[in-house]
Amino acid sequence: MRVWVPRDAAARALGADEVAAGLAAHFPVTRNGTRGMVWLEPLVEVEREGVRHGYGPVGPGDVAGLVAAIRSGGPHPLALGPVEDLPWMRAQRRLTFARVGVIDPLSADEFVAQGGLAGLRRAIAIGPQGIIDEVIASGLRGRGGAGFPTGLKWRTVAGAPGGRKYIVCNADEGDSGSFADRMLMEGDPLGLIEGMAIAAIAVGADRGYIYCRSEYPDAIAVTSAAIALAREMGMLGPSVLGSGHPFELELRVGAGAYVCGEETSLLNSLEGRRGTVRAKPPIPALEGFLGRPTVVNNLISLATVPWILAHGGAAYGAMGIGRSTGTIPIQLSGNVRRAGLFEADFGLTLGRIVEEIGGGTATGRPVRAVQVGGPLGAYVPPEDFDVPFGYEELAGRGGLLGHAGITVFDDSADMLRLARFAMEFCAAESCGKCTPCRIGAVRGVETIDRIAAGDEAAIEILTDLCNTMKWGSLCALGGFAPLPVMSALTRFPEDFRPRRAVPQEAAE
Repeated sequence: MRVWVPRDAAARALGADEVAAGLAAHFPVTRNGTRGMVWLEPLVEVEREGVRHGYGPVGPGDVAGLVAAIRSGGPHPLALGPVEDLPWMRAQRRLTFARVGVIDPLSADEFVAQGGLAGLRRAIAIGPQGIIDEVIASGLRGRGGAGFPTGLKWRTVAGAPGGRKYIVCNADEGDSGSFADRMLMEGDPLGLIEGMAIAAIAVGADRGYIYCRSEYPDAIAVTSAAIALAREMGMLGPSVLGSGHPFELELRVGAGAYVCGEETSLLNSLEGRRGTVRAKPPIPALEGFLGRPTVVNNLISLATVPWILAHGGAAYGAMGIGRSTGTIPIQLSGNVRRAGLFEADFGLTLGRIVEEIGGGTATGRPVRAVQVGGPLGAYVPPEDFDVPFGYEELAGRGGLLGHAGITVFDDSADMLRLARFAMEFCAAESCGKCTPCRIGAVRGVETIDRIAAGDEAAIEILTDLCNTMKWGSLCALGGFAPLPVMSALTRFPEDFRPRRAVPQEAAE
């Protein structure tokens, strides 16, 4: 009998360490990643005859009764049945997250037994051009938000002149309501390393970096251990799996600047400089880290590549909707009954995601809006819940897919205050390099306060300011900050009627 208790940060915050310690006094306990059902954490799994049965959410006070139930095989009020049969799990198509929550993230044997290294071995067999062809055929796009085709970026770097090239994984997951990168680093870091090794072979890079935010200490610890394990497995070193391709990898930790999620700010930080945005051109694919050709991809993009290589680009490209191919890890948070990560094909409607998968609001009140794509994403009202979850589909309704985080708000939400928070957030996180973002966000907060105080003429000023920021900012931070503001203003105009001034701490 084997007992599993997640080491995922969300589970630990809910008491998983105490639960694991209590169970370890009676059974062998394995610390896995999370299955993504955060509302059931800590989720304890007990493996009987190859089937894993779940119990949750388990608190430290439940351990004694759970031990007795496990030993006797009898009923328990927290019993959930076979985990794979739970509706949340059965409705998913887990590709990128197939091993997360299933394996011990630092077990080489379990990683390989669950399909690990299959993609890397095929990549070595078909060579650099074959790898790029498969990734292009898959239609895989950047999962960090920009949605740029991954294969085209790799082809550019592969064809760029230069004696040394780099692979950089952007794991600076700063969007509120986003946690997919963290979950994968904590639950299947070897899969990420495999994807980076494939990218290195494809473009001729011999060194890579994972850039992670300092706020993720658990992810940093697990991934650091995984890098050492990957060297022992031959995934890293002078000859990856004996192929003759050298590749070495290092984890770097940022200091918590949101703007370092933008690729050129990230590269500046990686070089030891202040995290400010670079002007383009030149693009990082031609002049990136230390002025050399560099692949900068989001963590989820890189972690998806091994499945594509193992099963073929055509198989991945056959899933999804339109130009949004494959699967997407949807992250549900906020005022929602079932918060967590749900991986599925692109194309689910927003209404189905929020109402059926998420179960509606935690308060039981009607949904007023959801914000899709993090703090720079638009607020979408229920009348637009028929929109399919895809890059172009959301953009066609004035939205942004971003990192696929969805934050739910019920009908008590004040949309003016949420709009103010967007400007306040931008003002706090701006790198300060360009005037529209640095100054515009501060003026945005002041202008929204004027509207709240009854200055209706300030609405036109706010609209003009947002337009200036959208088209004049150097990067997406200033360029997208107007998106939540204008969506709130145009879709919820009743909240922008005169009121008392909004205090500075109102949005916190």
